[in-house]
Amino acid sequence: MPRDHRPAKSVRVLLAEDPDLPSGALAILLGLEPDIEVVAQVGRGDEVTRTALGVRPDVALLDIELAGLSGLDAAAELRDEVPDCRVLLLATFGRPGYLRRAMAAGAAGFLVKDGPVEELARAIRLVLTGETVIDPAFAAASPDEGPVAEAAP
Repeated sequence: MPRDHRPAKSVRVLLAEDPDLPSGALAILLGLEPDIEVVAQVGRGDEVTRTALGVRPDVALLDIELAGLSGLDAAAELRDEVPDCRVLLLATFGRPGYLRRAMAAGAAGFLVKDGPVEELARAIRLVLTGETVIDPAFAAASPDEGPVAEAAP
């Protein structure tokens, strides 16, 4: 039987994404990373905090457009209820105010949903070191929101 090649301490990830998307694709791709383990998946924003309290993830990846409670509101709940959990918000495009609201909700990053999984995995690792990761496309789309540190290429 093959051995699990994960390090002794994998990054525990909670994934909350729109259930209308191809089911589990992102979780499968992230699971291929040797140091990342998707420990829970939910399809509604109002399930995020309860699930996080149960599985205690290191990072929560939240689609900004979720049923029941937006990813922005779920991020704010996590900030208050599970403060050790870092939050990365995922969106297809940035609307005015999203970036500012994401940072106000305590998010450690704001990324393009359909970007390469390697960039997402890199962002997960960076936020665990205390970095803030912002996709340059979102920073450029929000010039009225003030200076923002961008993700390195």
